[in-house]
Amino acid sequence: MNTLTAAELKRRGMAAIEDGLRHGPVHIVKRNRPAAVVLSEDDYQRLARGKVAASSGLTAMQWLLSQRAVGKRSKASIDADLKAERDW
Repeated sequence: MNTLTAAELKRRGMAAIEDGLRHGPVHIVKRNRPAAVVLSEDDYQRLARGKVAASSGLTAMQWLLSQRAVGKRSKASIDADLKAERDW
């Protein structure tokens, strides 16, 4: 995810947003919580017209695999729970 802290935004201003927009929407975080999202004008216009953004050329699986893992359970823990369910 393309994030920018409120402190960084305050320090660098519009340059920070412009740099971030080169990589997609910019998620602004304030006090470790999501506060806002900044979109390019083109993305905003597509959203306002109800159109989906153009394909990035990734398949659904490629996109999914490119996402950051946010879970807290290990693979071993998940496998053990699945085995317990199957054995039940």
